[in-house]
Amino acid sequence: MTIPAQAKSADSADGEILLKVSGLKRHFPIKKGLLQRQVGAVHAVDGIDFEVRAGETLGVVGESGCGKSTMGRLITRLDEPTAGTIEFEGKDITHLGVSGMRPMRRDVQMVFQDPYSSLNPRHTIGTIIGAPFRLQGVEPEGGIKKEVQRLLSVVGLNPEHYNRYPHEFSGGQRQRIGIARALALKPKLVVADEPVSALDVSIQAQVVNLMDDLQEELGLTYVIIAHDLSVVRHVSDRIAVMYLGKMVEIADRTSLYEAPMHPYTKALMSAVPIPDPRRRGAKSERILLRGDVPSPISPPSGCRFHTRCWKATEICKTTEPQLLELRPGQRVACHHPENFADQAPQDTVLLTAAKEASELVPDAVLEESAETSAAVAAEVAETVATKEPETGKPSVAEVEQTKVEKSETAEKSSVAKAEETKAETAGTEKAGAVEKPSVTEVEEAKVDKAGAAGKPSVTEVEEAKVGKAETGKVETTEAEKVEKTGKPGTEKAADEK
Repeated sequence: MTIPAQAKSADSADGEILLKVSGLKRHFPIKKGLLQRQVGAVHAVDGIDFEVRAGETLGVVGESGCGKSTMGRLITRLDEPTAGTIEFEGKDITHLGVSGMRPMRRDVQMVFQDPYSSLNPRHTIGTIIGAPFRLQGVEPEGGIKKEVQRLLSVVGLNPEHYNRYPHEFSGGQRQRIGIARALALKPKLVVADEPVSALDVSIQAQVVNLMDDLQEELGLTYVIIAHDLSVVRHVSDRIAVMYLGKMVEIADRTSLYEAPMHPYTKALMSAVPIPDPRRRGAKSERILLRGDVPSPISPPSGCRFHTRCWKATEICKTTEPQLLELRPGQRVACHHPENFADQAPQDTVLLTAAKEASELVPDAVLEESAETSAAVAAEVAETVATKEPETGKPSVAEVEQTKVEKSETAEKSSVAKAEETKAETAGTEKAGAVEKPSVTEVEEAKVDKAGAAGKPSVTEVEEAKVGKAETGKVETTEAEKVEKTGKPGTEKAADEK
């Protein structure tokens, strides 16, 4: 009896959503004291949302300790989630027990990060790889032993190793044994945690090609967790970037590698070596991040990357960014994304940590990012200007452009108000000047003008003559008094008294 290939149901047809995760959390409690009271929690996975379609490969990358392996154990139901939902082929499997998950183990398998701890040291390799057949009641054609030996040859091991124990193999060989066990029943979803990190380069290519061939042959779906960004780019259709228990960016591999939008993603991409001998002596453009990943026991407020980001502002410290689709197929959680218009253009004052972090970023990278962001902002503004107004919910780009316009309008209005105030003040002064001034006011104005200019104007002379005519006094102009006596008009009047 041969193992039948997994028939694709209506819910898991090619392109349909096979796995859907919403608000998934896993907090490990920290207990102290004689009564073991909980005093805190490790936020290993703290609210992630993503979907995996049938037949595709989703790569998950991030620094050590960001929650990638915990996420893999949660979606395979090897660990109990604290909150959130997990749907497989439209069925909620979040809280299924052992008996409820047993029929689904054939469809969901996992390759573990540590191959030695996942293999029973008391069992032979033949017993370990043949266990799924016995547990699921499947009898392959030719018997279990023949099928196990075939799987060993497929993953690059000698079929004669059937009776050996795990301690007799190297780390890379044990990893291949784990892959053979996971692929034995031809599952629909395989979660591979560092599947090729312990393998030699030649064996890496062999295992990666094997996984690709099985995906095409059986319609497998992969969630591959890895540190090797080159391998992730080669095998993945879409890539998710995790940081401190959160998804910060999800995009297809072309968009993510050519135009990363989250600063953390840009820093990761800058660490990928380029095998070009001509750039061997060129100035390195790698972005060095300051410090280590913060503790998941007390993660930073707002955006969790703001303590190491060179673009962080006050809004990054206080408000947590949402995972929004800024471009088709590319979702980012950032207030000031790279290669795109800022989501918070009103906040431009950098934090102290951002100023220190910017010292580690090459000037070429900062200039390129600023130019690209400005070009994208101009393109978005032009698109919004030429686009006909539509009814309904506006897009993210339109909303952000509206914010930019409002901030600019506010600035212009403040400037206009200041100019209007100046104009009103000047108009009031002129209106006061139109009214007939008293003799004393005329004299004081003349003194001020005479002190400022040194010589009276024709208008001042005429006003002085009018003042003399009204009072019936024959006096010389105030300017002449100043020239003769060297004293202002007010002081002269005091001296005469």
